[in-house]
Amino acid sequence: MIEACTLSTPTGPLSVLVNTDGAVVAAGFTEPEQLHARLAPERQQELVLRAELGKTSRLIDDYFNGTLDALDHITVDQPGTALQQEVWAGLRAIPAGETRTYTKLAATTSKPRAIRAAGTACGRNLVAPIVPCHRALRLDGTLGGYYYGLEVKRWLLDHEAGASSGPDPRS
Repeated sequence: MIEACTLSTPTGPLSVLVNTDGAVVAAGFTEPEQLHARLAPERQQELVLRAELGKTSRLIDDYFNGTLDALDHITVDQPGTALQQEVWAGLRAIPAGETRTYTKLAATTSKPRAIRAAGTACGRNLVAPIVPCHRALRLDGTLGGYYYGLEVKRWLLDHEAGASSGPDPRS
């Protein structure tokens, strides 16, 4: 069974899916059913909607309320290749409020020249913003892509820099 809830955040609804061990298997600014459909078929267990997910919900709320390291305390369970795992670990090692280029992110892996692979791993990340792919930038410092839109990526970066304010960027 996979439990899911949708949390209200300043940048829009954030759906979170957890497995029976309480580890987050997917998170993103979309409907829980859409996240569930993106899981590998063997991981698509029965989806049960909940109002909240206990400690995970509290930690996510804490992050959006300014405790920027709160996401570091959430366990994730995301299958991937060895290189993808290295990239995702590298993303989680970037402190909130900081960014890395895809080049620098790749340099933290066993394949430091695999810059495109680092970008691809960011694109395949199903646990945003907990695995903070929004902290990865192009070599020239521009935002690059973000599955949930550049407005959300910019809001998350501004929030972490302490500069977030104003209404939902998508309204």
